Amino acid sequence: MSARVLMIQGTSSDAGKSTLVAGLCRVLRRRGVRVAPFKPQNMSLNSAVASDGGEIGRAQALQAQAAGIAPTSDMNPILLKPESDRGAQVIVHGHPIGSRDAGAYHDYKRNARQAVLESFQRLSAAHEVIIVEGAGSPAEINLRENDIANMGFAESIDCPVALIADIDRGGVFAQLVGTLALLAQSERARITGFVINRFRGDRALLDPGLRWLETHTGKPVFGVLPYLHGLNLDAEDGISREPDNSSRPDAWFRVAVPVTPRMANHTDFDPLRQHPQIEFRYCAQARAAAGADLIILPGSKSVRADLAWLRAHGWAEQLNRHLRYGGRLLGICGGFQMLGQTIADPHAIEGAAGTSCGFGWLQLHTTLERDKQLHNVTGHLTLDGAPVRGYEIHMGRSHGAALTRPLLQLEGARPDGALSADGQIAGTYVHGLFETPAALTALLTWAGLCAPAHFDHAERREQALDRLADTVEASLDLALLLRDLDPRGAARLACSRAAET
Repeated sequence: MSARVLMIQGTSSDAGKSTLVAGLCRVLRRRGVRVAPFKPQNMSLNSAVASDGGEIGRAQALQAQAAGIAPTSDMNPILLKPESDRGAQVIVHGHPIGSRDAGAYHDYKRNARQAVLESFQRLSAAHEVIIVEGAGSPAEINLRENDIANMGFAESIDCPVALIADIDRGGVFAQLVGTLALLAQSERARITGFVINRFRGDRALLDPGLRWLETHTGKPVFGVLPYLHGLNLDAEDGISREPDNSSRPDAWFRVAVPVTPRMANHTDFDPLRQHPQIEFRYCAQARAAAGADLIILPGSKSVRADLAWLRAHGWAEQLNRHLRYGGRLLGICGGFQMLGQTIADPHAIEGAAGTSCGFGWLQLHTTLERDKQLHNVTGHLTLDGAPVRGYEIHMGRSHGAALTRPLLQLEGARPDGALSADGQIAGTYVHGLFETPAALTALLTWAGLCAPAHFDHAERREQALDRLADTVEASLDLALLLRDLDPRGAARLACSRAAET
């Protein structure tokens, strides 16, 4: 069996590709179609551990959830995790093969293409429909040679492409027409039509422009997606555009997270950003964390470099002041390593070889090793026995006396993390701690919040995916958009949910 394919490309990064793919996956799933997401190449510091133990982009894990299937490393065969402005760790089929600078990776793309096609063939054999997500823009003419992320992939497998643009950025018609103008003739022919994303205002004022666009390009507009305020879904890479709840009048418990240059897996904090009792802030400057009840040091793709950045920007003094006034401090993954005494990188895994002094609050020493630890884990908190489900993604291994007071006990009698003797400082390698409602309640209680409200982030995510799918169904001409897919699936899509029920 070979799946039918539709690819979603965008006029820019953050145009809405990931969101539209998730929405289409949920719509198709609700119609009984066996659908899977696929992104040939992703560059992101937000990642997840797939069911087969490989590392993939966080957006593809979310899209798999929308499709009702377990995520696998085939859904994102090439993942690039930036370590500096010029280089990135390269992950192929879920596992790192080393680091490459931009020039070296460009040469490597011939090998990467084979990995992409292998993964696509495996997914295609197991599903009726594949919804593919492009990366950035297909009009990045400097990256056209050996392209595996956009039109290079679409032409390799001969699939149709829908182009999405973000009207909230302004200049949406220039985005769409300009992108078409920079494509080769065969690539322009592959574009079947347009989706306009994040529209707010009077639709009647937009209609003349849509008619002009269709006349000028000869291609249809499949529909206009409205700006969905409060749609909280896992961000692919950058921090979500949805505002922090830093001005919520009824929230009095304050949580602050420093924004480091190589912060990784900031989706850890989505449950805190949405919690009704929490005033949450991402802080670019140390003084912005003044008065916080809880400060969390996030994960990092370049731990020693981010540690140096924190020191250079006054965070050591701010954290010491925070602790003197009785605040709680939590470190996750790279942030946990920073709480210790030393971080050694003898193999130059994340930068120049060497050793850095940590903040020294925990008796802990960390060494970065060549083998990456990738695990989906379950267990419980030692605070009160609350169950925990999460994942580990790290190169470091830690040892020291602090580990004799673990924060978690994982399945298989494996301790994780540390809790200081006075209970004020804690750390863990496990991402996703706040996803489990009981663990979220326990950690907020430890941090000083009285009577935390029950909050189920996973349930909220499911509701958000359904809301997104409802909007896609109501706003887009799905029979037209999906006309090149499996006719059985397209016919089911042409029916409204109301008609089916």
